Amino acid sequence: MHSANPSSRLFLYPCKSTSTQYPIFNFPKFSSRKFVKSLRTSIDYEQEVSKEELVVPSNVTRRLPIIIKKSGKVSRYFIKGDSLELLCVDEEEDDSTSFCLGLDDGFWKLIRLSSSAAKDFFLPKQVSDNYISYVKWKFLHRVFSSALQVLATQAMFRAIGIGQSRSLASSAAFNWILKDGLGRLSRCIYTASLASAFDTNLKRVRFSTSVLFSLSIGVELMTPVFPQYFLLLASIANIAKQISLSCYLATGSAVHRSFAVADNLGEVSAKAQIQTVCFDNLGLLLAVLLNMLFQNNQRLQASLPFVLYPIFSTFDLLGIYQGLKHINLQTLTKDRLEIILERWIEFRQVPSPAEVSEEEGIDLLGSRGSKRVWPIRIGCLDPKAQIPTLSMMAMQSLCNDDSFFITIELSSKGFRRTPKPGIVICLREGANSVDIITSLLQTCYIRKAFGTNRIKRRDVSLSDLTLQDWSLLTGESKRAARDDIITLNRQLQEHGWIVKNVLLCAEEQVRYTFDKTQL
Repeated sequence: MHSANPSSRLFLYPCKSTSTQYPIFNFPKFSSRKFVKSLRTSIDYEQEVSKEELVVPSNVTRRLPIIIKKSGKVSRYFIKGDSLELLCVDEEEDDSTSFCLGLDDGFWKLIRLSSSAAKDFFLPKQVSDNYISYVKWKFLHRVFSSALQVLATQAMFRAIGIGQSRSLASSAAFNWILKDGLGRLSRCIYTASLASAFDTNLKRVRFSTSVLFSLSIGVELMTPVFPQYFLLLASIANIAKQISLSCYLATGSAVHRSFAVADNLGEVSAKAQIQTVCFDNLGLLLAVLLNMLFQNNQRLQASLPFVLYPIFSTFDLLGIYQGLKHINLQTLTKDRLEIILERWIEFRQVPSPAEVSEEEGIDLLGSRGSKRVWPIRIGCLDPKAQIPTLSMMAMQSLCNDDSFFITIELSSKGFRRTPKPGIVICLREGANSVDIITSLLQTCYIRKAFGTNRIKRRDVSLSDLTLQDWSLLTGESKRAARDDIITLNRQLQEHGWIVKNVLLCAEEQVRYTFDKTQL
């Protein structure tokens, strides 16, 4: 028996089927010759068009609503008789305005084409809106940094006596190779020890290493003053420069990815290399011009680096600092999640990466989290800290289905004599990004309850908080977090956040394993 559904005929003997009940599948029969000559593409077009209306005079040009923008030129398609032409918009003129371009028009057209060519050479096609501001500050940073490196290299050459008759080439080469070897060894050690910090604290690590690089230039400038300590000073400076270089290379891909809005990471990286080479050459040219200006006065030329160092270093660090402010990272870390979740709890809205970046800043000293009321920490409990009794009792009630547990601790880190209360999130082995976001959201709800109703910062009295109150508070916050996680996760994705993974540092990656034998 055949199916009663008429649409099933579409799948029976498709080669023999010539028509269906759906008009969209009934194609008119026409020869290939007629198809080439005709431009009609409508289906079931019942209105009759006379042949006179289809005839286009050969001397009439019709403009099509299709514009092409390429390499700074704006062109439009035209139909002239039987041919299709692509003409530049600048050449599109009526008979009443047809005249030769003047010198002013030609000059501005040349400027426009040159700027468009330079833009295509330096900038990627599809990047975020803040990329231009970042490149402007990068220009300031690279020019003055390159000029400082030239001046520092000249100072080191004078320190080892290159160009003087008393210099020993073998000794100078040995010192140079030795200080490079120590620098590369220190670079490997530094990179291995701070691998996770390049993701979680990118801006802080990058700016701090930039300050270190600037100080290393100052150390190199001191080598002519103390030539007998050349190897020591040059090695210290090169160690600092290698550490800065390792951070620059490690964080470069994350910075470029934040600007690549169309998965064009390769193009953004390639353009960044072009920018670096061109900006560094401008800095080299600046240093050469300054040396040529004072080449007749050797004493003034020797003191020139010490005069220019504070000025150039200021502009260099200013360019780095301002450029980092325009980097909007879409990856989630513990600090960024805190900012997002606090905004979510207060306004029920997820902030954009640009808003979080503005509030996050660089935080050079890493003191933002410690200044919060009831700071949140992810990791394992510190045995040196004071663990309240209710926290230990809550740990005893932990079950096998929990992916994390939340406790309270009193820590006196740093120079504080009075212990400060804080909240600790302990993650279980195998906890995914949803578990991390849920645990941090629940903890933010608990901190809000502490800061408003329960416990004040200046009146730390955890003994008044009973186990029943703690259980009630954690239960309510847990239900609230589970009710919000679906909507929160959807809004995070809508605002461009990468929710697949949450980047944690080495201390935050510590997990616990549940032992079923102790039940």
